[in-house]
Amino acid sequence: MNTSAREPVLVTLGNPNTGKSTLFNALTGLKQKVGNFPGVTVEHLLGRTELGGRTVQVVDLPGTYSLSAQSPDEIVAVDVLLGHREEVGPPSMVLIVLDATNLRRNLFLANQVLELGLPTVIALTMTDMLEASGVTLDMAALEALLECPVVPLAVNKGQGLEALKSALTMMLAEPKPHSLILNRPLREASTALAAALSAGLEGHPLHAVEVERALTDKGGYAEQRLLARCGPAAAEALASARQAVGQGRDLATLEARERYLWINRIVGQVEQRSPRQRTWRDGVDVLLNHPLYGALFFLLAMAVVFQSVFAWATPLMDVIDGATVALGETVRTHLGDGLWASFLTDGVIAGVGSVVIFLPQILILFAFIIVLEDSGYMSRAAFLVDRLMRWCGLSGQSFIPMLSSFACAVPGIMGTRVIGNPRDRLATILAAPLMTCSARLPVYTLLISAFVPQKTWLGGLLNLQGLVLLAFYLLGLFGAVFTAFLIKRVLYRGPVTRFLLEMPPYRWPNPRSVLIKLVARAGIFLRRAGTLVFLVALLVWGLASFPQRPEASPTAQLEQSYLGRVSHQVAPVFAPLGWDWKVTAAVIASFPAREVVIAVLGTLYAVETEDESAEATLIGRLRASTHADGSLVFTLPMALGLMVFYALCLQCISTLAVIRRETASWRWPVLAWSYMTGLGYLGAFLCYRVGTALMA
Repeated sequence: MNTSAREPVLVTLGNPNTGKSTLFNALTGLKQKVGNFPGVTVEHLLGRTELGGRTVQVVDLPGTYSLSAQSPDEIVAVDVLLGHREEVGPPSMVLIVLDATNLRRNLFLANQVLELGLPTVIALTMTDMLEASGVTLDMAALEALLECPVVPLAVNKGQGLEALKSALTMMLAEPKPHSLILNRPLREASTALAAALSAGLEGHPLHAVEVERALTDKGGYAEQRLLARCGPAAAEALASARQAVGQGRDLATLEARERYLWINRIVGQVEQRSPRQRTWRDGVDVLLNHPLYGALFFLLAMAVVFQSVFAWATPLMDVIDGATVALGETVRTHLGDGLWASFLTDGVIAGVGSVVIFLPQILILFAFIIVLEDSGYMSRAAFLVDRLMRWCGLSGQSFIPMLSSFACAVPGIMGTRVIGNPRDRLATILAAPLMTCSARLPVYTLLISAFVPQKTWLGGLLNLQGLVLLAFYLLGLFGAVFTAFLIKRVLYRGPVTRFLLEMPPYRWPNPRSVLIKLVARAGIFLRRAGTLVFLVALLVWGLASFPQRPEASPTAQLEQSYLGRVSHQVAPVFAPLGWDWKVTAAVIASFPAREVVIAVLGTLYAVETEDESAEATLIGRLRASTHADGSLVFTLPMALGLMVFYALCLQCISTLAVIRRETASWRWPVLAWSYMTGLGYLGAFLCYRVGTALMA
């Protein structure tokens, strides 16, 4: 048994936009990691915190509105709460996060969890916004009625966290299981049926709650899952239990009525609402939700983000670049020009260093995205984009998974599980890889820095490089929308689904939470640079360095290497795009992961360089690269075409694997790869040919 299995387990859950993630970050700090439950595409966060001198494992489940399992998220939430997930273990207690300004809606999930009979603590967030919302809560009465500790919090302001830790510590020391049961006949029938169906089952026995969920959700996900485990014979037992308890009435309707009677009684005794005063937030919402002004603000915000990616990151990038060059020169000075020195300088340092240099830009980009998300603005952006989504047959519900794909298409595709319509979900899955993920950013910034002029306007507020970067992000967005249009309007016609979106309140992002998320992003990027990129860089160095020909010049050695021979064979396919064999080699090597192309180019041009006076930076080497006839390889049209190729092509094994897992078929990942690769080739061809003709 591992250490984590012996630790007490605290499970946190709540509705989306309740501040649950911020609270989790405040409890665990940097002691957290992302996990994935085996067998399902549901991520969760695992962290650790200290309570009363004991280390407690904290499991943060995805935001959900109910335990009436309609999705993998809710199934996992039920499994974890019932102790059916061995990788987590049975929970010692539950922390339910409720939004104080939306108590009525949040209590639906809360009373379902309270019925599980687990030791429970309530974290009441957003209490600093009660007055502005015209709400007054009697905290003591609420705690008495819920029969569990209720701790008011304003996490963004650092209020209430110590009181919450004290309540959790007391609950851990003296667990007080909850005893709420709203429908006793239903619970008794579920308990009996669980015992009967568990006879002969392998693994954990059925819990009364999961049987109860199946009974109240006729034909739904919970019933299907129960029948898959117990066999078709269980269907008759479920039908008999429904008739006995409901007497011909729908159990889901009865359950909802009973839960809301309980909720209304609670809210009626603890909450008072007065006419809400209009605040600055209302004026901001009118502006940001306006079809014209909101769209202009969105474009302005994105322009500021991408301007900053270049303007703010350049000094730090120069420092990393200088350190990489200096380290390579130091190693070569001490080791000479032998094979071992080439391995370290051209393979390890040049390969990995050429990727790490883009860390400042990635951090700046994600800092802006995290702040926009935590402030509540991104939901407004989803509302605006809903109009564009409806044009292509989707709804704004697809915007959130596609927005996640700006970081990486893998979690974005996994996030499509919230989309109920199968056609919409498939269209979103196939469109998500076209969104500009963080792996494309190093490619863009390298080529833009090298070949796009540094022109500025409005006193430096606008610069051409930032505008070109914004253009490529927009290209990815419109490529995704166009792909969804083709799927929904051509392959799978159907009505547009309705889009319901909760608008979270505006709030100042918590600096600690932003920093934790930023460190996590940096860790993911550096791990890829230290593992996948590192291994590919070494492989490319080996293929470019062997077989050894001591008498040959570096350029001749490179062309006669294993890599050179293979690339020369393939190069004619990509010659219409203006690429030479080295660019071809780099692009082919980057099909497992896009960012590898920078490391491969860094390794190839480092191996080829023989003149110590040649520019040491990769940008300098690219600018000086020539074809056999002496013409430059990297012209502006060629560089723009190469970026178009990377904007549209699918070069990520992880993305293909998750498409296969989500669609349960190889048909769709093969189609996605073929379609996007062809689209990228055509885009690069047109960009290079038209651009070259215009510059002639």
